[in-house]
Amino acid sequence: MGELLPIIQLGDPILHQKATLVENINDQRIQKLIDDLMATVAQANGVGIAAPQVAESCRLFIVASRPNPRYPNAPSMEPTAMINPKIIASSTEIVKSWEGCLSIPGIRGLVPRSQAIEVEYTDRNGKLQKQELTDFVARIFQHEYDHLDGIVFLDKLESTLDVITEQEYQKRVINNT
Repeated sequence: MGELLPIIQLGDPILHQKATLVENINDQRIQKLIDDLMATVAQANGVGIAAPQVAESCRLFIVASRPNPRYPNAPSMEPTAMINPKIIASSTEIVKSWEGCLSIPGIRGLVPRSQAIEVEYTDRNGKLQKQELTDFVARIFQHEYDHLDGIVFLDKLESTLDVITEQEYQKRVINNT
């Protein structure tokens, strides 16, 4: 089990920097960072977290979709470390849906993303993986991938009208009131 890391918040310059490639996946520091990120995202009720969000500027993130209080309808999957990820292809179908971010607490935004993407990444064991991701998991990947390029979801909004507070999101979207 990894240790919990502090999640940096919007305004920290690291969130707007391009992260560097991971050169040695077997480096103990990288393997420990993966464990720490997995523990941190679980504790924070997130569905993904990127290394820059814990002030580590490297191209690594975790996709960990599962139902939780922040995303009650999320599909369940095994938390997966994705190192030096790439988006190889994207669907032309763009879908707008609500996103939040552990580095931007209390705010949600309606973000346009590709509905399906083809990706490749290296897993924590050094094996190259290729996958097609769709819907919510594709959205998580794209959100975390943006973090590696210094982009936060607020940068992707089409309008300031596409922003609501977490409280309103829970009331209107989750509870449909």
